[in-house]
Parts: sequence; structure tokens; C-alpha cells
Amino acid sequence: MGLITRTVKFINKIGSPENTKAQNIFGFIKFLVTKPGLRLAKDKIKRLLLNQDQYNLNFYNTWVTDRLNKDLLEGQYNIGSKTLKTRPVFSIVVPVYNPPVKYLKLAIDSVLEQFYPNWELCLADDNSPNPEVKKMLQAYAEKDARIKINLRTTNGHISACSNSALELATGEYIVFMDHDDLLTPNCLFEFAKHINKKPEDDIIYSDEDKIDDKNFFSSPHFKPDWAPDNLLSRNYMGHVIVMKKALVDKTGGFRLGYEGSQDHDLLLRATELTKHIGHIAKILYHWRIHDMSVAQGTEVKPYAYTAAERALNDALERRGTPGTVEHVPDTLGAYRIKYQVIQPGKVSIIIPTKNQALILDKALQSIITLTTYKNYEIILLNNNSDSPDFSQLVDRYKKDHGDVFSCYEAAFEFNYSKLMNLGESKATGDYILMLNNDIEVIHGDWMTEMVSFAEREHTGVVGAKLLFPDSTIQHAGVVLGLGGAAGHVFAKKHKAERGYFNYIRMLNNYSSLTGACIMVRRKLFKEVGGFDEALRVEYNDIDFCLKLVQKGYYNVYVPDVELLHHESVSRGQPYLNKENWAQHEKDFAIFRGKWLPYIENDPFYNPNLSVFTDDFQINPDAVW
Repeated sequence: MGLITRTVKFINKIGSPENTKAQNIFGFIKFLVTKPGLRLAKDKIKRLLLNQDQYNLNFYNTWVTDRLNKDLLEGQYNIGSKTLKTRPVFSIVVPVYNPPVKYLKLAIDSVLEQFYPNWELCLADDNSPNPEVKKMLQAYAEKDARIKINLRTTNGHISACSNSALELATGEYIVFMDHDDLLTPNCLFEFAKHINKKPEDDIIYSDEDKIDDKNFFSSPHFKPDWAPDNLLSRNYMGHVIVMKKALVDKTGGFRLGYEGSQDHDLLLRATELTKHIGHIAKILYHWRIHDMSVAQGTEVKPYAYTAAERALNDALERRGTPGTVEHVPDTLGAYRIKYQVIQPGKVSIIIPTKNQALILDKALQSIITLTTYKNYEIILLNNNSDSPDFSQLVDRYKKDHGDVFSCYEAAFEFNYSKLMNLGESKATGDYILMLNNDIEVIHGDWMTEMVSFAEREHTGVVGAKLLFPDSTIQHAGVVLGLGGAAGHVFAKKHKAERGYFNYIRMLNNYSSLTGACIMVRRKLFKEVGGFDEALRVEYNDIDFCLKLVQKGYYNVYVPDVELLHHESVSRGQPYLNKENWAQHEKDFAIFRGKWLPYIENDPFYNPNLSVFTDDFQINPDAVW
């Protein structure tokens, strides 16, 4: 039985094509069929498509348990902790207020069970009304000299209580932990190992998941490496956080009045003071689910979201970036940043095209009639058009909109990179906006939004959410490694869906965005030498984005900028003939040769996530 036949049988087994699970599988099969150049190992395709465990609620619990047990059985941490050259002391800071005693006990025990022994546990009780809490803290302090307690006589809420716990800390590094959560046994060892490799890192964070009363693990959050725009839309760093004590002291600790989002506020302030931020791509923290925990649901502590909004607005003010923070509708804990445009520079819109007057007219009309940002020019690049209606269209736009419209001949074989470089050479603007001829504007403030992000000093490329006419997603970010090179995430998901941890709806830093609609400061275009003309058809936009990442800039996906994309109308589908296939092979080889380290480990993705799907599923082969 062939692979496709077996897959169809599997789809029939799990449900109809309307079933979301079946759609994901079916979409991936279509992806494979239409992209034959993908270097996907047959056994991995087979395992992905036929392994029903991926669609079983128990899959993650089994997956993570196997990895944790494997680590325990090998005993690598007991051995490894003795061989570390640097053996820092970790001060684990825990604010305590009236938790269920059984959860508090489990939390403290998870510290006592650490493989790495150089720690002190700093517990501050915020005058808990349950006397059993204080008795338990006192009993543990008598049991182990590394456990320190501060029994507050008044209730000051979590920020004040956390500061009281910080007062007990004497270690070089602070570890932040909640009173009912769990550290994995290897947690501190992993941080010590990271510190030995990268002692310059001032802040380090890990991946996390959730645990219930039955010790069932769920909801893993596999995070990207440091992504500043992610932190401005939510506290994606979460748990567990480790900071150098010197940095915590410099921030002044937790601020009163930000209770519920005190961690987010501290992280915003701390990340303004250092560029040395590390990430460990392992589950090292289990967030407890119970009736009154935030992990149970976002409605448990609604005041936290008001505090987060205030903390984010403070961050904008400190950073000198005028703007406002708004809640993302129907998504508690998610925020959108509305920056004010400080310097409304000129935008040069570069549109390469060949014929297709009808679709091009729709694109141009949508720009001219809807765009509220008026300081722009349109540079049309005519790449060997030969239809009379195209010539008529150009003449009409020159006559009616000659103040903003110009057309230049690009009489050479199609080379997208060469076209972009030609367009930039003709531009007079401060910003370069690369736009396909099949993009349709649907809301007026799209360009204003893009400029407001593009003008920020740390921003590289600004990308948009591109939609098919049926309101499904064509582009919401690009991840390296998908399909052996790079691919769009959340393809064909409906625009109203949230995606993995709300990624569709929220600001995200990605290694790349699609060249179908990206904006960049013109000086950055020149700084990285424009587009690589060796990449004629494919991967040139991704190559351009990666050159900016390599320079230290952050490319950002802005979900509020939505446009329609009538994809590939002019050039059609690739791989339909030997010539196209040969060019694909060439571009593929050049791209992989230049960027293999990023392809193998995209810093804005996570090695625990699969490169065989576009919706952030678990990588079953991930090794810890």
C-alpha cells in the first residue's frame, strides 16, 4: 500500500476532511505533492502522517515523561554537576500567600530534589491566614539550613512579599518561582550548565508546561530565543526565569501597584538594561493547575491584565517610543502596541510585474484610494510585459497619478533580487516597501502601522498578515527549516483563529517575513547590500531578512496589518517544467549553503517543535 493511500485511510479513520486534524494532514500531503523539492526523509513523513499519537491527548504527557525519565535514569546531572567549572549559588525566591498546603509542600520538595546542590530557598510568607502554612515553612527551615523564611506580619500583596523574599537572597543568581509550582529535578543544573557556557547572560529563561492533580502534563510552551516584540505583546518568557542578582538589584526589584503582572513589569525593565539574554529549550518548570491558579484560566485574576497594560505603557514611555497599549479583543493577556509615527518619512513602494493588468489595477487602486498615509511613491518595474492592456494601464496611471506613480523598464530575465535592487536604485524614499502585484489593500492605516514599527532602531523588516480571499492565512510569519529550507506558518488557518499561544493574533519576531509585503528602512537595505542576485526566484526575501538578523536587527510580524494576497497570479506555480525545477534546485542549494545553522535551529522557533508541520506541533524526535 502506498504512502498516499495509507494516509487517506488514516484521514478517514480520524474523521472527515472537515475535521481540523484531517485538514492538517490533508494539507500537508498537498504541500508535499506541490513542493517536490522538499528534502524530507521518507521515514519521517511516514511517521508523522501515520502516528496517531500526535492527535492523542496523551501524546505530550508521554513525550515529556519519557524525556524526563530518560534524564533521571542516565544520572547525567549527578555526574555533570560535579564537573562544572563555575558553580554559582542560586537564590530561589518564592512569595507565599495561603496556598493549599499540599501544593506548597510539593513545590518545596521539588527544590530539595534538585540534582544541583548549590541553592538557597528564600520563602516570604505574606501573613497567610492558614496557620499550617507558617508551621510548614518553619519545619522546612529547621530541616535544611539552605531554606530561609521571612514571616511578614502584615499582608502587602505579591510585589511587597516578593521583595521580602529577595531580601533573604545572597546567591549570584535569582530564580523566580511561584508557591504552588514545580521545578524539574534537572532545572538548576541546566541553568548552571548554561552559565558555564555563556557567563555573560544576565537573564535566562526556559520552556514550561502545566501539571494537574493527577500529575498529568499538558500545554507545553516551547518558546523562541530572546524576542523583544513578543515580550511587548505578552509575557512570553513566563517561567522559569533566572537573573543575575546584580541586575535584579539594579532594577530595584518588584514595583508596588503592578500586582498580578509584577513579573512582566520586572522583565520589561530588566531587558532594557542588558542585551545578554539566554534561553534553554527544555521543559524545566511545571505550572500548577488548580481552581485558583492563573494556569487554570485567564479569568482567575483579571486585575493582572490591567497591571500589564500599565507596565507596557510605562515601558513605551521609558524607551521614548510614543504609543499606546490596547487589549487584543477576546484574548486576555494579549496586547497590541499602537506606536505613533515620529518621523513620517517617504515610503517607496516597489512593485515588480509582468502583464496582468487587471490584478495590478486592483492593487494600485487599493493603494491609492484607501491608504491614509500619503507620503509615498509607487515604483512599478516592468519585467518584459507584452500585452496592450498593460501599456494602457501604465499610461493611465502616469496621466492620473503621475505625482506618485512611475514605471521603469526591467528588460531582463526574471530575477526577483535584481528587480528589488533596481527598484531601490530608483527610489527617493526613506523606507522601501516591497509589494507583490497581487496584493490588495483592505484597510487604510496599513502603511502607517508599518512605518510606526519600521522606524524603531532595533527593527529590521516589518511584515504583515496576508490573507487569501476566503479569509484564510497565506502568511503570518516564516520559520526556517520547514520543508528543508523555510516555510510560512499557520497556512490556510482562518484569520480569526488564535494559533499556537495566540501567535496569529500577536506581535512576533520571526527570522523572516515574506517579500510579498515587507517594509524596511532604506539605510538598512543598503547596510546589508540589498538582495543577493544569485538567488533569482526563491529564498531571496528570506536571505535578505536573515542578513538583517545577522546584523542584530529584529524582524517583526504585525498582525493588525492585514492585506489580501491573490498569490502567484503573474508567475504561476513553480516546478511545472524542467527549467523551473533546475532554478529551484540552484536557489535551494545556495540558500542552504549560506544559512544552514539557521535552518537547523531557527532562533525564533524551538527545536522541540516540528519542521514537518506549519502549526507548531511537537517534534517527536527532539532530544534533550
